[in-house]
Amino acid sequence: MNGDAGPRVAADPAHARELLRQMLRVRRFEEKCVELYSATKIRGFMHVYIGEEAVAAGVLSTLAPDDAVVATYREHGHALLRGVDPGAILAEMYGYQEGCCRGRGGSMHLFDAGTRFYGGNAIVAGGLPLAVGLALADKMAGRSRVTACFFGEGAVAEGEFHESMNLAALWELPVLFCCENNLYAMGTALGRSESQTDLALKAAGYEVAAWAVDGMDVIAVEEAARRAVDAVRAGGGPHFLELRTYRFRAHSMYDPERYREKAEVAQWLERDPVSLLHASLAAAGDLPDTEWERVQRAVDAEVQAAVDFAEAGTPEPVEELTRFVYSERGAQ
Repeated sequence: MNGDAGPRVAADPAHARELLRQMLRVRRFEEKCVELYSATKIRGFMHVYIGEEAVAAGVLSTLAPDDAVVATYREHGHALLRGVDPGAILAEMYGYQEGCCRGRGGSMHLFDAGTRFYGGNAIVAGGLPLAVGLALADKMAGRSRVTACFFGEGAVAEGEFHESMNLAALWELPVLFCCENNLYAMGTALGRSESQTDLALKAAGYEVAAWAVDGMDVIAVEEAARRAVDAVRAGGGPHFLELRTYRFRAHSMYDPERYREKAEVAQWLERDPVSLLHASLAAAGDLPDTEWERVQRAVDAEVQAAVDFAEAGTPEPVEELTRFVYSERGAQ
């Protein structure tokens, strides 16, 4: 476990409050998703991000609008903080045509070209080659862009990880690899699948600049990400962050979670990134109770508006079901 100290408050309290707000947006959105899934309004597989909010909030705050983001099947928070409309996200999870993918992707396949959010990928490590391709295209076109690729530590055991790291290093591509190490690939503990559990060291074996970060401290995450993003954008080649975090809930909504002790989960809950940053700001006098209550009300209203939008959604007409599946000769 990563230490016991709370997060450091940023030099700019207003910015720290914004990071807290962004984490709270993800937390409340995911809690609502759990509620809606339990009510069978969301179906299929669903993986929530509760506990890992500091990673998405810290990294995404350092990216520019023209940068690209590639994520995994646990991507609701990334999509939300990247700027994908929350109503469109939830409608997608309902399977309605008002969703960001017309209801065809669902929880694990969110996609939005307008915000350069390229998934949402249900295949473990499947996003890494895509990120390498996006970064290669940017380099060949001479664009000053960064591609941030999020993936779990389970992806490190896949061939795509090694191929992608190798090619990114060989071609000096502008990609930031963000490994969300939550210690369990589904139900398999990291130490049971990897002989070398220092994943930053593993990445360094490909001559990629890499270091580990406390993924429960949004300030530390943002500082590390900014350093890495600036270096990548300046032509420093690929960088790798091992973001040591923890998911507070099971791998998916179907997971009975018999592979980890309740005491371990309880210990990590003490390092809740939302609670810790809130406590630090409050202790410093930088977040009065009245302001925190206002933020919570605004976030809850945003989530409810997304629910209302999704509830008003409609299934795609049956005659449209083959659209985007088969090309029509001569179609414009």
